Amino acid sequence: MQVRDEAGGDAMKVLVIDDDVVARMMLLHLVDSCGSHAIVEADDGADAWRQLEQGLRPDIVFCDLRMPHLSGLELLQRVRQAAPLAALPFVLVSAASDSATMDEAALAGASGYIVKPFRQEDVRAQFERLFPPFDANDEAPDAVARRLGIDLDRLRLYLDGLLHQLQAAQGGVSEGAGQLARLREGCVMLGLHDAAAALDRPPLAAGLALAQVAVARQIARVAGA
Repeated sequence: MQVRDEAGGDAMKVLVIDDDVVARMMLLHLVDSCGSHAIVEADDGADAWRQLEQGLRPDIVFCDLRMPHLSGLELLQRVRQAAPLAALPFVLVSAASDSATMDEAALAGASGYIVKPFRQEDVRAQFERLFPPFDANDEAPDAVARRLGIDLDRLRLYLDGLLHQLQAAQGGVSEGAGQLARLREGCVMLGLHDAAAALDRPPLAAGLALAQVAVARQIARVAGA
């Protein structure tokens, strides 16, 4: 494992995975140009999974789609099925730009997709989309707590419950089902309007992944309040 940390202890931790050394170095450079990040490298999906099993907790993953030993898609599926990692923002990168491949990635729960050759604006767009400013469309935790007449500890319990429901739904839910409507209502009730909007946009698996990211981010805000 190699870690490049030029920022302080509060730097966003980014895991970059690609078996092609040149492609990985190019992606590392583009990630680094988007801000001060602590960047962790993995040679392939199997290496990345070992690091995650050993306790690595990145804030976001950029992963090549096609790799030996464990492909990016297979790694993504493992991540989405592991409760401590299920909400991890996971961006797949690939030279493949056909709709079938991109749909497969979205259905597996990819948070984003970048087509090679890499461009800085594509990488930056993923950071901006997955980590918008806290005051973008979501309500501050204390404002939500006041609106609901509860304290922050109770709000944390509600958020934990919503996150578990979203994780369970990742295994399969019909877009027309009442379960999906309840998930949207839960997001709105807890002030997560971007998450609710994500559940209205196809493909549903990608919306569920983005909603989990939003809930996990709100939980972190409650913990820091």
